[in-house]
Amino acid sequence: MASPIFPSTKDGFADPSPSSMPQAPKSSYTSALAPLTSVFSRFSQWRKSLDLPNPGTVENLQKEVKSTHLTNFMFDGARADLTKSLSMNPAFQVTHSFILGSQVSAPSYNFGAVFANNDIFLQGSVDHEGNVSARMNQGWAENSITKIQTQLSSQAGHSMIQLEHDYQGQDYSLNAKAVNPWPADLTGIYIGNYFQSVTRNLALGVETLYQRPTPDMSEFTTSYLAKLTSDDKNWIATAQVQPAGILQATYWQKLHEKVEVAADLQVMVSPQRRDAIATLGAKYDLRMATFRAQLDSTGKVSALLEQRFAPTFAFLNAAKVGVGVMIESTTLTPEEMGMPPQQ
Repeated sequence: MASPIFPSTKDGFADPSPSSMPQAPKSSYTSALAPLTSVFSRFSQWRKSLDLPNPGTVENLQKEVKSTHLTNFMFDGARADLTKSLSMNPAFQVTHSFILGSQVSAPSYNFGAVFANNDIFLQGSVDHEGNVSARMNQGWAENSITKIQTQLSSQAGHSMIQLEHDYQGQDYSLNAKAVNPWPADLTGIYIGNYFQSVTRNLALGVETLYQRPTPDMSEFTTSYLAKLTSDDKNWIATAQVQPAGILQATYWQKLHEKVEVAADLQVMVSPQRRDAIATLGAKYDLRMATFRAQLDSTGKVSALLEQRFAPTFAFLNAAKVGVGVMIESTTLTPEEMGMPPQQ
């Protein structure tokens, strides 16, 4: 007759082996979340299978139109920019900027410096009145960047600080921004936006702005965005609907490798005011020059010619009228700067 088998003991206690320990029941919390986790996993796999492109950032929604139009390039009077590259890796350069004879601003001098490597970008400048501005971009990963921008001014109300974080997903972009935030009473300006590719050509987004200038005053507004891109990326159309009946629509097309055209329409419809302005512009790139021309519905005609005599020397002539010179000193060889080799 076989003898009964008893659990092994040691010093009078049973051996706590896994086979002799009771199994703990699964957590009800985990079981409740299991269906949601499964749905989210399937949704993520479905989104990945669509292989949608990244739509870009909301800040660069009208990047191509702004590069074609003259809004960011026009000036009057005389301007000179002298740049000296002190290092290439990491990049470090200094710039001296002079503005004279302008009808809209007083003569000024500005000294700036730029430092950049693979992870960080630093830019600072100071003018002749002692106003200081600085920027810092810190890259945590290829798709995650934190940005800080500050300005210190002797004039009341002109100093500011802006904190921003930008994240680029596979088929979306997310951005959060705070201007002059104050944690004690939550005053400041807070902006958040989300931009999502719906198809390979269409992206839709939303941007929300929350203003709290004082603890007793606040404002909340939301804008809606859309971007349509051709398969070959030779044309881009955008639209932005803002509160109070403001609509902005743009169209950009690359007609040739060296020719680009752009149109911008801004419409304001409100009980107090109804207004609209349309702007047409074109950019033509020559071998050593760039010509931009612009016409708007108010009858204003503008033109800008940038003539590069060498990669480090450029002459600008604006039809306002303005004249500018940009000189850059560098240690690179002509071949490294893209110039044809010397015979």
